[in-house]
Amino acid sequence: MVDTHLANLSNQLMLGAVLVYVVAMVAYAAEIAFARDRAVAEPAEVPEPAKVLVGAGGPEAEDDAPEAEEERRKVDWGRFAILMNIVAWGLHGAEIVTRGMAADRVPWGNMYEFVSAITFAAVTVYLVMLWRYKINWLGPFLMVAVLIALGIATIWLYNDPGPLRPALHSYWIAIHVTAAVTATGTFTVAGVATVLYLVKLWVPAKAGGILERVPRPAVLDTVAHRTIMFAFPIWTFAIIAGAIWADSAWGRYWGWDPKETWSFITWVGYAGYLHARATAGWRGKKAAIVSLIAFGCLLFNFFGINYLVSGLHSYAGG
Repeated sequence: MVDTHLANLSNQLMLGAVLVYVVAMVAYAAEIAFARDRAVAEPAEVPEPAKVLVGAGGPEAEDDAPEAEEERRKVDWGRFAILMNIVAWGLHGAEIVTRGMAADRVPWGNMYEFVSAITFAAVTVYLVMLWRYKINWLGPFLMVAVLIALGIATIWLYNDPGPLRPALHSYWIAIHVTAAVTATGTFTVAGVATVLYLVKLWVPAKAGGILERVPRPAVLDTVAHRTIMFAFPIWTFAIIAGAIWADSAWGRYWGWDPKETWSFITWVGYAGYLHARATAGWRGKKAAIVSLIAFGCLLFNFFGINYLVSGLHSYAGG
């Protein structure tokens, strides 16, 4: 029995989360724009102020007071963006919890719920990395990706909460799918950093352009690499857990079902990326291209397999 009140509350929380994510995205963009304006307005060389002995009859240092007061009155768009990001993340998490409570099951049984959980995982990873590495510059670009994904989920993939299909009635759904969702969200953060790396590499930042606020390519490369290193073992565990679940559900560990096959192809892609960096010393553009190919395989595994190919995992489409 579905609790319609909780289901409606979950939908309202999703709407609220999307709206606050939009505010966070705009605030991140404002931080970039205003910081860029200040950087452009600064003179190339600031003359050193004349030294005046205190108490020697020189003028008091009051000239800087208006500028300091104006600086204090400026909106700190960076902190406001992070605050809104955290509020949206909280609403998003509440949406997932209330949807699970409404259906009395784990809240990932169809594509709408998968997209919601994956974007939540991506934002969670970003906030942790923001706290650890101060990667504010990634915020506006990740918010764009999150909003596009949630928009697609809400407009085209939405399903009312309901019972799970029989094949999903297993405690392994809380293990296998949670690992897959976490890894996919983390790979998404790495994918955004990789795209930024290639854009930064191929499209030189113009004076006053938005790309000048993005770190140099080497930093982007490092962020993508570290994120993939974290996500890869989780994806590996998800595949192993899925095989164990498949044995209990269908009587075999591996049957080359399309979803299984593309999960393995994705694993090979990211394994190749990490292996090339560790052994061949690949860095920069070559490694980024391999990473982007692996991310493309991940997206096809998630969307393409569920809608373009029929298989044992077709229930994920709805």
